[in-house]
Amino acid sequence: MTKIIVSSCLLGKCCRYDGRDSLSPLLVEELDEMCEPYLDVCPEVLGGLSTPRSRAEIVGGCGKEVLAGTAKVLTQDGLDVTNAFVAGAMDVLRLCKKRGVRTAFLKAKSPSCGAGQIYDGSFTGTLRDGNGVTAELLIQNGIKVISVE
Repeated sequence: MTKIIVSSCLLGKCCRYDGRDSLSPLLVEELDEMCEPYLDVCPEVLGGLSTPRSRAEIVGGCGKEVLAGTAKVLTQDGLDVTNAFVAGAMDVLRLCKKRGVRTAFLKAKSPSCGAGQIYDGSFTGTLRDGNGVTAELLIQNGIKVISVE
């Protein structure tokens, strides 16, 4: 069984909002040294969003509040993409449960995958404490989330 999931962008897949990747050579090296199978995922793509897409941030809270229905994920031009973010997070959780995943290496600061800090919803590059939607859902379900730049 796969015990690890990884944000696809960290492995060099071009699935970020801007159509680029966030390749982390150190993470790739670490995964190779672990010699354990892993599954790569992009919650935003799983949720039905295209690549590229408008930049999005959580407005009115963090992932916890999005999951509770009291905050939204909005694009920079005001489109509400909350449902896509929640659907993608739920798909990732289903995959984790099916595959016995215990650890997730997720993209730092992302409104989906950020753990510990995310952008504050002002689209000014300002960070706030909190988790993205997928990171929060995984944490709530006992999966260890490690934030990777």
